Amino acid sequence: MSALKRKRGGKGPGGKVKKAKLLENGTKPETTETGQNKEITVPAPVSMGKWKNKERVLVFSSRGINFRTRHLMQDLRTMMPHTKADTKMDRKDKLFVINEVCEIKNCNKCIFFEAKKKMDLYMWVANVPHGPSAKFLVQNIHTLAELKMTGNCLKGSRPLLSFDPQFDKEPHYALLKELFIQTFSTPQYHPRSQPFVDHVFTFTITDNRIWFRNYQIIEEDASMVEIGPRFVLNLIKIFQGSFGGPTLYENPFFESPNTHRRLIRMATASKLKEKQMIKDLQKLKRNDNKEEVSRDVTDDVFATPADEKPVHIELEAPARKVVKKNKHKVFKRQRKQKR
Repeated sequence: MSALKRKRGGKGPGGKVKKAKLLENGTKPETTETGQNKEITVPAPVSMGKWKNKERVLVFSSRGINFRTRHLMQDLRTMMPHTKADTKMDRKDKLFVINEVCEIKNCNKCIFFEAKKKMDLYMWVANVPHGPSAKFLVQNIHTLAELKMTGNCLKGSRPLLSFDPQFDKEPHYALLKELFIQTFSTPQYHPRSQPFVDHVFTFTITDNRIWFRNYQIIEEDASMVEIGPRFVLNLIKIFQGSFGGPTLYENPFFESPNTHRRLIRMATASKLKEKQMIKDLQKLKRNDNKEEVSRDVTDDVFATPADEKPVHIELEAPARKVVKKNKHKVFKRQRKQKR
């Protein structure tokens, strides 16, 4: 039985240093206390495996990112214990400088966030230094602090990676799948990782975009609850080298943000032009000289022909009418005399 002794605490009453005995196995030997020596048993670590996969991912960004991108970058570093951080890179520097930064940081994978015009965010996922590398446009970003989902997982635990079946049907998606596996999967027995699997990274292809989600695995019924963050990756190009080189694939469905904004402006401008044309036509109609109408066309609306009656000619004079006076009627003068 090999034993390792180290100093703990200060000196004892006899002037000698107290020593602790650390054992490699999990057995607990009998603890003996004397006036001079004291042995303390420390249990062995949970995982006795060897760290073989030395994947290290450098996660950093360029200058000009907003607060949402900064929080997303911090969330990725929290979820992936095998990542390293670095200071922001200047915009004037070439992208090939990232290979030297990764070599200095001893990293063989890189996730680089590039901001343009303070409104567009691009993400590079590269295998340093030989490639390949992929460039994405990041859309619909929601961070952990923003979502406030009910899911939760242990910090540093290893995730499962779930991919859409379409990743195996097309070659460029198969290449991205292998790149994501090597970048987002936590190496086994990593010193900063935990020996538990309690969450899932899902990569789903919908509408020619890759949708990223993070779910917690509930132990009771193995159901999943979303944790966050979430974002959408719109593939632009896949390069053979690291941050450059020959183009292996170019997405034909990709539309740049500048083109999208220009189309929106053109649609808005066309609507305004149409409204202005309608106003001009109405003004021309009002200013036109109106023709004088001598005869009103509505005069004949109520002129309806009368029914014709047959003409009757009387040959004899009509008989004279006899008016019978009321003899019993008392006139007003007679009524006054009776009073």
